[in-house]
Amino acid sequence: MSAWIRMISDEDADEHLKNTLDLARTPHGTVDNVMRVHSLRPNTMKGHVILYRACLHDDANSVPMWFQEVISSYVSTLNTCAYSYANHWANARHLIGDDARADSIEAALTAHRPQDAFEGAHLAALSYAEKLTLSPGTMEESDVDALKDAGWEDGEILEINQIVGYFNYANRLLNGLGVTTKGDVVGYYGED
Repeated sequence: MSAWIRMISDEDADEHLKNTLDLARTPHGTVDNVMRVHSLRPNTMKGHVILYRACLHDDANSVPMWFQEVISSYVSTLNTCAYSYANHWANARHLIGDDARADSIEAALTAHRPQDAFEGAHLAALSYAEKLTLSPGTMEESDVDALKDAGWEDGEILEINQIVGYFNYANRLLNGLGVTTKGDVVGYYGED
């Protein structure tokens, strides 16, 4: 466990925190530091777990999982959040399943040049993510219209928006409290 504030271990948790830690457990049976950093306030951990799973791991989402992870990774590079980038790029790479393609996407994302690896609907979504991350006060209806024109449906636009919003929140949580991946199982948890 590694952060600039105290995090409570499973062994030292009271009943309320134990129940919340159980909610936050990964398929590996661990609690990642992104969630454990909330251990002093279990209710914010519970809210975070629910929001995370709704934004990124909900079966009703129709944006492809690999691209959800690409959006997550791009927002995290824009925010210089090493924690989220390490986890979500590992997930994206796994889901892409093609090392050469993944290498070209990673180079484009880390250079903040998604146009080097994407076009069409995917590029429109990443351009939206960049603007919403770097200059949210300048968003206009035309930014959403560009997503529609690229082929995204309204529900998918909401999914993209929520992923971007969630990662801006999570990146600031992690960077603001010095949370690292020390002790975490980094990488892919889900089903193909």
